Amino acid sequence: QVQLVESGGGLVQPGESLRLSCVVSGMPFSITTMGWFRQAPGKERELVASISWNGRTTNYADSVKGRFTISRDNAKNTVDLQMNSLKPEDTAVYYCAADRVALRAVLPNSPTSIGSWGQGTQVTVSS
Repeated sequence: QVQLVESGGGLVQPGESLRLSCVVSGMPFSITTMGWFRQAPGKERELVASISWNGRTTNYADSVKGRFTISRDNAKNTVDLQMNSLKPEDTAVYYCAADRVALRAVLPNSPTSIGSWGQGTQVTVSS
C-alpha cells in the first residue's frame, strides 16, 4: 500500500533551521508531484511548498518564500523541506502529500488535490 513517512520535526528557537524528510513507497513517485502542507491549531491546512514530478517546478507560499526550500530525489523516493530562519508562526503539524493526478506540473493549493498523506510531524518554534 501507499506509505508516506515523515521525519525531522522538533522544537527549535526562532531563527534556527530544521529539515523535514518524507520517504514514499507503494506509488509511482517519479511521476507524482509532491508537496508539504501544514496545519496550525484552529487553522485550515495550507500548502507550504510543492515540487513537480521532474523537479523542474517549485512553488511556495508567500509566508515561506526565501526561507524554505523543497527538493526531491527520484532515485530514493524522497522529498525534503529545508526550513531556515524559522519563526513562531511556522509552528504547525507538517504533512507530506502526493498529488492524486500523475505528471501535473503544479500542485493545486487544496487538500482535495491530494491522493495520499503522511502521518504528520510536529514543528514547534519557540523561545
